[in-house]
Amino acid sequence: MDVVKLLAEMEHIDKSFFGVKVLDDVSFGVDAGEVVALLGENGAGKSTLVKIMSGVYTRDAGTMKIYGRAVGDITPREAKDIGIAIIHQELNLCSHLTVAENIFLGRETVKNGVLAKREMSAAAAEVLKRLDIDMDPDTIVGDLTVSKQQLVEIAKALSANARILIMDEPTSALTAKEIEDLFGIINSLKREGRCGIVYISHRLDELKRIADRVVIMRDGRFIVSKKFSEITMDEIISNMVGREIKEKFPRVEHPRGKKIFEVRNLSAGKAVKNVSLELYEGEIVGVAGLMGAGRTELTRAIFGIDPRDDGEIFLDGRKITINRPSDSISAGIVLAPEDRKKDGLCVRLSVRENIALPNLDSLCEGAGVVNRVMEMKMVGETVKNLAIKLSGPEVNAGSLSGGNQQKVVVGKWLARNSRVVIFDEPTRGIDVAAKVEIYNLMNELKKKGIGVMFVSSEMPEIMGFADRILVMCEGRVTGEFTGGEATQNKILECATRFEEKKLDARHADEREEAV
Repeated sequence: MDVVKLLAEMEHIDKSFFGVKVLDDVSFGVDAGEVVALLGENGAGKSTLVKIMSGVYTRDAGTMKIYGRAVGDITPREAKDIGIAIIHQELNLCSHLTVAENIFLGRETVKNGVLAKREMSAAAAEVLKRLDIDMDPDTIVGDLTVSKQQLVEIAKALSANARILIMDEPTSALTAKEIEDLFGIINSLKREGRCGIVYISHRLDELKRIADRVVIMRDGRFIVSKKFSEITMDEIISNMVGREIKEKFPRVEHPRGKKIFEVRNLSAGKAVKNVSLELYEGEIVGVAGLMGAGRTELTRAIFGIDPRDDGEIFLDGRKITINRPSDSISAGIVLAPEDRKKDGLCVRLSVRENIALPNLDSLCEGAGVVNRVMEMKMVGETVKNLAIKLSGPEVNAGSLSGGNQQKVVVGKWLARNSRVVIFDEPTRGIDVAAKVEIYNLMNELKKKGIGVMFVSSEMPEIMGFADRILVMCEGRVTGEFTGGEATQNKILECATRFEEKKLDARHADEREEAV
């Protein structure tokens, strides 16, 4: 590689945690003006490698050069000062602060010992405008959607004039329009030729839009580095998992049985309006729709997190009352939520405690004492069945990779004899092989006669795996298809139906005004 252009170079990097080697003799580099896609399964070591580069972790062995100069172990602050910025998969924003305050966090403008909020807001507005992000800099970040918060993270990193920009799953919570905007920003930075971008993503199809080179890791080791134009998608997947994955969406055919679950005319606030749906034995139902369609809100209303204004819920033909999540869990209806770190896990507790927590009713003996033998058996079976990668059951759940965290969320519910399992974005932020494992788990539930419903923003996933598809738009179900009859155009037509009606109505009003 051209030394003049070389921004970062890491050679023979080793790193271990609790005696488990997560990086083994890894070498990696990024040039100015290029996007390097850093790929691998969850647990391959990608995040650990970039955290060493950005000062979050120290290395056990190996050398690192930044702009051609050797550097020792650096702190996150030192990494920022020399122009290294990382956008983590899990957002690192202060929800109680404004957009502007988050963008300039740690490098605030102060005058006479007082925070110059007006100047910071004006400067943040300029940053957002330059990046073509339509957002009020005085908005409290906690009031923004996850996708908008992701854009704040990107603006925060780019506002510091970073020369080495690390993006860890940056599109995981973005809409199609926001992804287009992000790719526009990335391609603009490439053309400037000043920044080098390390791009980590499990959405392999988006790499063709931005990637110049791919570096693949597996089990903590460097596997291959190639120009993106010289490697096929099948080769990428094969190098990532060490084997060929023949079936990307392993849909299992199974006879449809009796009706298990039914929702009639459910309404909840402004997000869910008069929704009815049914789940049957032997099928998996996917829920599609654009951002803001009300899919997540529907799952929350069914589970009892958000209050319902109207509607009835039936399980095995019997009407049930759900006012809170504990009612739902007792009835046998469980939810794996969209935000696994915020709503699905106790990240400071161990994997053992996370799996046992919702199952204490079956694990406790007299006087509320936990049967440790039963608990360890449950935890051991869950870890084995879901192939959760960890050094032991006492490791904190928050220290696991994103994919393994998702498996713990799913696993704690699979340990119960649930009748209905609802998944909200079950494969978000996890790798190809881990996705197949989640699909196979859902197939096992299907074969056992358990009602399965999942929400997904990935159109190929919905079309490739669901037996039946419900499409939502503005809080309503606007279409229903079997997996075989669904097409992308049909789904998008239903997903934009209400928007089109509103647009037509607005145009009609404009025509009347013109007349």
